Amino acid sequence: MKNILAFGDSLTWGFIAGTFERHPFDIRWPNVLAAGLHGKARVIEEGHNGRTTVFDDPTTLDDRNGARILPVLLSTHTPLDLVIIMLGTNDIKFANRCRAFDASMGMARLIEIVQKFSFLPAYKTPQVLIMSPPSLVPTTDEWFNDLWGHAIEESKLFARHYARVAEEMGVHFFDAGSVAKADETDGGHLDAANTKSIGTALVPVVRGIMNL
Repeated sequence: MKNILAFGDSLTWGFIAGTFERHPFDIRWPNVLAAGLHGKARVIEEGHNGRTTVFDDPTTLDDRNGARILPVLLSTHTPLDLVIIMLGTNDIKFANRCRAFDASMGMARLIEIVQKFSFLPAYKTPQVLIMSPPSLVPTTDEWFNDLWGHAIEESKLFARHYARVAEEMGVHFFDAGSVAKADETDGGHLDAANTKSIGTALVPVVRGIMNL
């Protein structure tokens, strides 16, 4: 059986828009993907609310810097055949780094970590699939609007920057925003239908990458 690591933020964790609760197991996109692969691959959920690509979040006790956490996960989940990374929304919510370009630079660093990681001699370096997250949308929720309302237009640039990074670094790319839209309840998270749609759309993509 193949092994896939799904590395992301609240969109991978399954945060229900406007509720601070989690979608059921069978709704979250990594598990929808696994179900669609019919036992040919195991998909490991590694979503963390607030996770960034490479940036620190000084407002929290937990470490949300993806670049520090990813090497640990590559080691603990070895062997891996594919690493799927969907991050970026939390990179642009801070006023001092509200550019999709900055997130794409962070994504490039994460790709480099996978490609240069010292896996055990018996195992090959996994392939990488990066995903641009759905763009933010306007919301009437005051707290979430203050959190990331300033970055709505910038979030629409994720796909362009990530596609370029993928081409430059020789990895696979998928635009999650092409199949899913953020919920207006909070402007950034997904309802059940949209988180499921990401997993469903990934099934043929992953089958093609892994020759399943």
